[in-house]
Amino acid sequence: MGMRQAPPVITGHAFSTIEDIDRGAWNDCFPAELEDWDYYRAVEQAGIADFQWRYLVLYEHQSVVAAAVVFTTAYSLDTTVQGLGKRICERLRRWRPGLLDIPLYALGSPVSERCHAGTARHIEPARRPALLGQLLILARDDADKAGIGLLAVKDASHSDPQWLQACQDAGLHSMPGLPGAELPISFHSLDAYLGTLGKSTRKDLRRTLRTQGPSIEWRREVEDLLPVMMQLYEATLNRSDLKFERLPAAYFRQVLEQLDERAACVLYWLGEDLVAFNLVLLDGQRLVDKFFAHDLSRTRQHNLYMRSWLANVDYCIEHGLTIYACGQAGYAGKLRLGCSFTGNTVFFRHRNRWINGLLRGLKVFIRPDRSDPAMAAAISETR
Repeated sequence: MGMRQAPPVITGHAFSTIEDIDRGAWNDCFPAELEDWDYYRAVEQAGIADFQWRYLVLYEHQSVVAAAVVFTTAYSLDTTVQGLGKRICERLRRWRPGLLDIPLYALGSPVSERCHAGTARHIEPARRPALLGQLLILARDDADKAGIGLLAVKDASHSDPQWLQACQDAGLHSMPGLPGAELPISFHSLDAYLGTLGKSTRKDLRRTLRTQGPSIEWRREVEDLLPVMMQLYEATLNRSDLKFERLPAAYFRQVLEQLDERAACVLYWLGEDLVAFNLVLLDGQRLVDKFFAHDLSRTRQHNLYMRSWLANVDYCIEHGLTIYACGQAGYAGKLRLGCSFTGNTVFFRHRNRWINGLLRGLKVFIRPDRSDPAMAAAISETR
């Protein structure tokens, strides 16, 4: 009889900088991702306030077989609450500051489109669920060492059912996350795209195209414009109900530098005035809209958001890109603009059973679709 082969020895490590992990080995776990090793290095070097980064890696015979990105922060339970719930939370904060903030250890990233947990390309599909489970065990252990009770997974994509199942098998509670919006590009022209939309939307966009708009400039270096860009960014952020991270100027600088040809800033000018900008990531298949900031006083007159949307769609058509990934906000408009939606689930569990029970009860009130009918409609249409 032959000797039974011993199971592979897997070791787990948590790092505080992605530079301690081989770039090629990390990217091998996330093939064709625009948010790759370079992107997370840019995020790390940007110095985003109130966030710390961790990187989980599983090794087998000194080779990387699985990896995940992690952030830690003081999480505000009302981050995704809007409307009446938001006003109630604001009163609670005035009554007792810090009441709604809780230390959080989360797989994923506040500045990524979905939670990144991947296995190396050479790993057999049958082994992947076990490795994902081991990543979650490593995460719980690392969180315990940091003294953080709340473990979460931010935006586990429904396009990865094995990852969803691993989170469920780990005993994590779940609630709907913000769905990701995409516009599949199968049109041969901008006019053909407009023809797929509803009558009123099509009429509005054609009227926009007929009027004189801002000039558009694509750039990969914006150091001289960062002060003005940050004014637009801050004004846009202050108008948003959903606030999690606040990006410094270094984020835009680092992303453009580190990703080189895979990142660009689309600038919108009225004369010599910069009135909007759009940070995008792109490769041969898709364009990812990371952030759009604009001057509200000019937006209504020149329909800046829709002009940006049409410019991005037109770019995808012209360059043969098949996906326009357009983020996790503005669901009412994106429903009208023909987007499809991919669901995301947030998973969580606190090691203290009393706090864990409280959070399970609170999720009924803090889930994002409770106060946003458009978001609820988008979630109902997720793939």
